[in-house]
Amino acid sequence: MGKRKLGANGEVTAFKARFVAKGYTQRPGVDFEETYSPVGMAKSIRILLAIAAWYDYEIWQMDVKTAFLNSFVEEEIFMDQPEGFTTVGEEQKVCRLQRSIYGLKQASRSWNTRFDEVIQGYDFIKNDYDPCVYKKISRSSVAYLVLYVDDIFFFG
Repeated sequence: MGKRKLGANGEVTAFKARFVAKGYTQRPGVDFEETYSPVGMAKSIRILLAIAAWYDYEIWQMDVKTAFLNSFVEEEIFMDQPEGFTTVGEEQKVCRLQRSIYGLKQASRSWNTRFDEVIQGYDFIKNDYDPCVYKKISRSSVAYLVLYVDDIFFFG
C-alpha cells in the first residue's frame, strides 16, 4: 500500500509505503487463534484526568509509531513476496513472518500482548478492572499509563 505526502504547494515531498498482509485470507484455527485486544476504557481515562487535575499531574500523550511491527507472531504464517521484491528465478518463494505486520487478524492482539509484557517488565502493575491501565509507584511518586491501541496516555 502506498501514499504520497504533499507539501503546502501540492508538490510531492515524500513517499510512504506499508507492507500489508491479506488478513482476509486467514482461516480461524489455522492461521490465527485469538484476535481480541482490549483498549483503555473512556471512563478510566476520565477518572485519571480527574486525578491528574486534583494532584496537578502532568499529562502526556504518545503515539507508538509502527506499533504492530513491534510484536511477534505465535503462529507459523507464510505469505507471497511483495511485488518488486522477488529475484529472477525465485518468484515462487514465500516469506515466513517472524513479526506481526499490518493486516493480520491477530496484529492488534499481538501488539497488546507485547506491550503488556514490556511495560510490566518496568514494574508497572496492570489494573484488575481495566487491563489497559497500569500504575507504577516509586518512592513518593505515582504514575498511571493507559494504552488505547497504539496511543499511550501518561499521567504523573
